Amino acid sequence: MKRLWHGLIPAFFAALLCQSANAERIKDIANIDGIRTNQLIGYGIVVGLDGTGDTSPLTNQGLANLMGNLGMVNGQNLATKNAASVMVTAQLAPFVKPGQNIDVTVSSLGGAKSLRGGTLLMTPLKGADGQIYAMAQGNLLVGGVGAAAGGSSTQVNHLSVGRVPAGATVERAVPTRVGQGDFIHLELKEMDFTTASRVTDVISRQFGRGVAVPLDARVIQVKAPVEIGQRIAFLSQLENLNLNPGTPTPKVIINARTGSVVMNQLVELEKCAIAHGNLSVVINSEPQVSQPNALSGGQTAVTQKVDIQVKSDKGELSVVPAAASLNDVVKALNSVGASPQDLLAILQAMKAAGALKADLEII
Repeated sequence: MKRLWHGLIPAFFAALLCQSANAERIKDIANIDGIRTNQLIGYGIVVGLDGTGDTSPLTNQGLANLMGNLGMVNGQNLATKNAASVMVTAQLAPFVKPGQNIDVTVSSLGGAKSLRGGTLLMTPLKGADGQIYAMAQGNLLVGGVGAAAGGSSTQVNHLSVGRVPAGATVERAVPTRVGQGDFIHLELKEMDFTTASRVTDVISRQFGRGVAVPLDARVIQVKAPVEIGQRIAFLSQLENLNLNPGTPTPKVIINARTGSVVMNQLVELEKCAIAHGNLSVVINSEPQVSQPNALSGGQTAVTQKVDIQVKSDKGELSVVPAAASLNDVVKALNSVGASPQDLLAILQAMKAAGALKADLEII
């Protein structure tokens, strides 16, 4: 009997640790309907640049309007390389109140070489409804650096985008309602019937049967207290409930522009054979000039001598074994000896042949 207990206790704790390691809070996998961020945008002018601004008509017009609003003579030619036109963007988080600060991103609009060292002048930030929700102003932080002299230049990172931490003051709040009437709606970040069912079960065990009802694979309707104080306390308990969500979908993400390939840990391979070779076409064109003799009355003729070469690298047939873990999948693909760019074509062909057990998403 002692041996039996000694064998069961480690197994019990191992299962408990495995379950807690896979558990997630409801707040990590779902959002509450109505609680969202809002995008803000505005046009502004950055000044104080060290000759790296732009002299576009847009900047000249913006400076002229600014000087007119400040009581200066309007309509003068204010072309200067110490100023630049920019677009200012920000995200207005939910429940942010007037007087609080938010970060802003400043991006060059008129072809400025660098925004480093510049100061953003007062810029109104508007929402999708055209109303002003914040005012931005402050010194820019640019992560790049560059220098140029005598026709030579060097640059590190990006110079035409900067940030102003806490650079905008909120002037108008966005009304945010935490649910309507007797109900709130939880929206899963990823559509999954299993996860929706498990979220419903864990809420029902905590607050009683019938409190949560799944409407579809993404939305769960939850009955909540009407009084605002009780509702906030209820939501605090709700979002911290733990559960084991459904297994995510095996997925391979391919970026065709950069050649990047990213896959999650659930990707599997069936045994298959792969032969991949590179095909290159080289075309050389050389002009041939035929010059007539003097006083012959002929005309100079120009023809093109074209040399076309088609080369194909030898691709041997390689057997890729079945792989059930991410490490095995990586080893199997590396055994083919293909470059990341070649993997784009190989993975698509493997998916078509049914050997790749994952969703293929090209971005």
